[in-house]
Amino acid sequence: MTKNAIVVGAGIAGLAIARALSLKGYQVDVFERSERAVGASIRNFGMIWPIGQAAGIQYELAMRSKGIWQEIAKKVGFGYNQTGSLHVAYNNEEWEVIQELYESFISEGRIVELLSKELVINKFPEIKSKNLFGALYSGTEAIINPRLAIPLMASYLNESLNIQFKFGKSILHVENNLVFTTDKIHQADLIVICNGADFETLYPSIFQLQPITKCKLQMMRFKSRDANYDIGTSLCGGLSLIHYDSFKVAPSLQKLTEKYQQEMPEYLSHGIHVMVSQNELGELTVGDSHLYGLTHDPFDQAEINMLILKYLQNFCSTKSWDLLQSWNGIYGKLTNGASHMFMEVEKNVFVFNGLGSSGMTLSFATAENVIDTI
Repeated sequence: MTKNAIVVGAGIAGLAIARALSLKGYQVDVFERSERAVGASIRNFGMIWPIGQAAGIQYELAMRSKGIWQEIAKKVGFGYNQTGSLHVAYNNEEWEVIQELYESFISEGRIVELLSKELVINKFPEIKSKNLFGALYSGTEAIINPRLAIPLMASYLNESLNIQFKFGKSILHVENNLVFTTDKIHQADLIVICNGADFETLYPSIFQLQPITKCKLQMMRFKSRDANYDIGTSLCGGLSLIHYDSFKVAPSLQKLTEKYQQEMPEYLSHGIHVMVSQNELGELTVGDSHLYGLTHDPFDQAEINMLILKYLQNFCSTKSWDLLQSWNGIYGKLTNGASHMFMEVEKNVFVFNGLGSSGMTLSFATAENVIDTI
């Protein structure tokens, strides 16, 4: 007899869990409180980002997830661009860290290149040459447009795996394998809550005990007036070097961090590191900042956006860019260093949460792993 499962949340975490459950033989229904996914899953760079994952299981999960993205994108038809990523250095300390990362990543078997100033300018003409030392190029990163890919992914899962989506359905209560909505009671053999807001409201006493906070980020989207404008890769300024776990292997990272603390304290206080991705429509997504706490001001800070753009102009030509949109997003972030949370809050009811900024990169493979543990 086929078992049935209910997944709460139609963001990337919910889609990944629904897919993993279906592949295990469950008939899956996905409940989403909004009429479509509107949270952090569509408010990001669209970066599939193995370069940011530490060596070992996290990097392996990122590469596995990337393969799933590529496979589904080919079937569905949304853009999947193997752009790689470029990490530029504009001072001695950044260049020292980048050279150390190159040596470490090569020893791990990653696909990376150490590029001189001349090679960077020749290959990526939109990079500014003034004060440039060189860059680290990684070939593993990819870009999708989450605003298109997330809803298309839901349609694909419905058509290919018969996963049923029930949008505009808020969950009022969960108890004894029953899910209560405003108009009906639904029974399931297994329930997985993938929306952080629903975890917080359905199990507040358990939520309050978890090592979890929320991160608010600010981002912007631009379009160049030059129809042929192409940055050729995903771009990362030096500040990104102190942001990702995988970069902590560089012995000189502490010296670089201290330099930023002395010279750019306002950037560190807002958690700013500056990156640019370009989707298949030519649109350029720029960000971002990181402010932590359980409750956030709903308003964007103009100061943060100005700091991001000021730093961006140090390494990327933006003269032809026009601002299309600015926004903020909020996602759950674990404070204990774990990459995700998967816990049973009552019998046959699980919470999958806390992927932080790595949701697009890790969700598919991580979901397969956690479902295998049930």
